[in-house]
Parts: sequence; C-alpha cells; structure tokens
Amino acid sequence: MTKFTKLALVALLGMAVMTATASADADKGQKIYSKKLKEVCSMNGGDFAAKHTQDEWTAIIEDGKLAGEITAICGDEASVKEKKLGHIGDFVKEFASDSGNVPSC
Repeated sequence: MTKFTKLALVALLGMAVMTATASADADKGQKIYSKKLKEVCSMNGGDFAAKHTQDEWTAIIEDGKLAGEITAICGDEASVKEKKLGHIGDFVKEFASDSGNVPSC
C-alpha cells in the first residue's frame, strides 16, 4: 500500500470512531434524568422508563415527541434541553418495561 492509501484508511477509521463517540448514551441519559427530572417527576428512572415498551419509546422518539411525552408523564415543570433528548431517549429505551434492565437511579 502506498502512504496515501494508509493515510486515507487511518483517517476513515478515525472518523468512524469519532462518530460512534458523538452518539447518544444511555448512561448519560440516566445521569441527566437523575439530575434534571427525578425530583420533578416524583419517580425513579426505572419507573419512568417503564411507562412504555422499547417499541413504544422508539416510536415516540422517531416521531420527535419525546419532549412532549416527558411533559405528559412528569408535568409542565419537566423540561430537558433539545441536545440532551438523545441521551434521555437511549436511557428510556435501554430500561423500558420490556427490557429486563433496571437502572441505578
């Protein structure tokens, strides 16, 4: 392989790794829930995520209605910044009622 080809492969691999780290994270979502929503919602993260199944949460997230669903479950005082909704979305899918997982918050 030429130096250019090696450099191109390394750059491509680097971009792939950076893209994976920039995606949403269930652990971050759990921390955000604990910090911003737990008190407002008056329930722990497991109870909140168990309000829907994984498929139901996925549909809510894909329809762009996650912020509205948080408000519907927790009341008007519950709000999360738009950039953090992806993390909350991963959190609720990870710990949904049919997932068998239990969060620590």
